[in-house]
Amino acid sequence: MRVLLVEDDARFADALTGALRGHGYEVRHVTTGRAALDAVAADIVLLDLGLPDVDGIEVCRRLRERGNVAIIAVTARGKEGDRVGGLRAGADDYVVKPFSIAELRARMEAVLRRVRADGTPVVQVGDLHVDLDSHQVSRAGHPIVLTRKEFGLLAALAREPGTVVSKQRLLIEVWHTDWQGTLRTLEVHVGTLRQKLGEPGLIQTVRGVGYQLLDRSDTSGTDRGD
Repeated sequence: MRVLLVEDDARFADALTGALRGHGYEVRHVTTGRAALDAVAADIVLLDLGLPDVDGIEVCRRLRERGNVAIIAVTARGKEGDRVGGLRAGADDYVVKPFSIAELRARMEAVLRRVRADGTPVVQVGDLHVDLDSHQVSRAGHPIVLTRKEFGLLAALAREPGTVVSKQRLLIEVWHTDWQGTLRTLEVHVGTLRQKLGEPGLIQTVRGVGYQLLDRSDTSGTDRGD
């Protein structure tokens, strides 16, 4: 996997580059936004938002305009407004320093699965069939009628089965908002979606974080509630 690391902190970049290469990643490191925009294509971009020349948000936006590249904002900016800004600019995920290499690798793998799934018109999760082009959904061959928001929610979860998708990201992707009052709307839609899918445990809640879609064979555990 080719990784483009955009980071102006030399010590941090050296440590991260060494760790990623130790796990088999091919890493190219640049220190400025301009160098990132001039760099050859990579499978995933790890982008610091506090760059010395071009604001990282602008770099993220311009990289996103070029196509379906995976982008993770890797930064010390941990405030909610910064996270929302990065996601709205086109970042697929947001990791706040300090973090473990295990957490970063898990997020990288999840983001790449989602980006690759975006080019796949049909997602199959157990007996659940989700057609991303026609917006048709079925389970075990039986069609399920969903509203536009319900389908958007299911599609966001189906692109990353088994991965916890944060409530904040779902709000931005499906409702295009970070308004906290919409959290209740999200919870209501999840509840309705569970009913329509016919198996409440298919969508599980991770308290304080978000939701995950499980394969039917993995839904023997109890749902953790809203």
